[in-house]
Amino acid sequence: MSGGALQKAIDLVTRATEEDRKKNYSEAFKLYNHGVEYFLHAIKYEAQSERAKESIRVKCTQYLERAEKLKSYLKKDKEKKPVKAGENGSKKEENNSDSEEDDPDKKKLLNQLEGAIVMEKPNVMWADVAGLEGAKEALKEAVILPIKFPHLFTGKRKPWKGILLFGPPGTGKSFLAKAVATEANNSTFFSVSSSHLVSKWLGESEKLVKNLFEMARQHKPSIIFIDEIDSLCSSRSDNESESARRIKTEFLVQMQGVGTDNDGILVLGATNIPWVLDAAIRRRFEKRIYIPLPEEMARLQIFKLHIGNTPNSMREEDLHILAKKTEGYSGADISVLVRDALMQPVRKVQTATHFRKVRGPSRDDPNIIVDDLLTPCSPGSPGAIEMSWMDVPGEKLLEPVVTMSDVLLSLANSKPTVNDHDLVKLKLFMDDFGQEG
Repeated sequence: MSGGALQKAIDLVTRATEEDRKKNYSEAFKLYNHGVEYFLHAIKYEAQSERAKESIRVKCTQYLERAEKLKSYLKKDKEKKPVKAGENGSKKEENNSDSEEDDPDKKKLLNQLEGAIVMEKPNVMWADVAGLEGAKEALKEAVILPIKFPHLFTGKRKPWKGILLFGPPGTGKSFLAKAVATEANNSTFFSVSSSHLVSKWLGESEKLVKNLFEMARQHKPSIIFIDEIDSLCSSRSDNESESARRIKTEFLVQMQGVGTDNDGILVLGATNIPWVLDAAIRRRFEKRIYIPLPEEMARLQIFKLHIGNTPNSMREEDLHILAKKTEGYSGADISVLVRDALMQPVRKVQTATHFRKVRGPSRDDPNIIVDDLLTPCSPGSPGAIEMSWMDVPGEKLLEPVVTMSDVLLSLANSKPTVNDHDLVKLKLFMDDFGQEG
């Protein structure tokens, strides 16, 4: 709410007076309240002179008085409604009126959070995550074991309630969360970003945080995954906005405050810049796991996972050489490198001036071997026919397989995205607060 808060407030109270005149008192009551919220924002951030502020305060008082009158009128109107047979008198009726007042707003907030629940599993298994054994073990302790063997976690033995994954970009933090969502079959998985929790309405952001945790308690066992948690829970300071401070405070209370029961709920956070997190938030993440750049054996596994079943002529020793050559690359960097290498046969088809006929499986039925498939070749190759890819029938193309030279060509043109300066700060944070993943 910036710039036009005063104008927005005027528009809202104008609509409120119109609804008041039409005797739509319930709608008028809501509009008066919203208008006063915007007026208060204007007093704080927009009004220039004391005289202007005083004028707005007087108007606010008038609108609040009218809103109070409407509230008492609406309450009396509800009390006049007859009680159904079998219900327990005035107490029941009072509860009904309260719930009727609260429900529409709460329903709206819950609808906003519905999109955070991951309904369709991402289909990422533990085996798809290369390396990171320490992180996988901690997540299994927190998520899988308590569901499968609840009797293990009795007495003082309790599963982890907060796990922070930190490390350089592209090392698999969000990918691990996808694996958790897939493997934790009986859990409700909430994937939350700042767009789910930040609202333009005064006071609504904290309610969204509170309702998120309430929903998680209703659907437990639950996992709340907050990607890039630094955007929501950075260190509190004097020059930050009041709304940002209130969101952080609500997070602190909901994660581990007085009267909150978070049994069966895991809060999973991921960040590339853990040193900006507030100390109180950091304390609530009981396990802080460093997700480092992949080691050589993990890089070898990542190459195998990303090449998959694409036709290739790579040998095991070729993959070991590539794993050695990619020191300092993240998992995401290797993924991009392999995708570029897998495009090299396509580029050969595009740039080829000559094709030759070869034997290979038919496109219609792979069990039938045919002799008239076409594959790109050099002009001097035996049987070379001068033609471009435009002249090749779609079902007759036999694309070249991916070779070691294709991957080396892509490697020569790629650079890692993480430098030593980034790693120094992350390792310092791990030495102070974390553990190796």
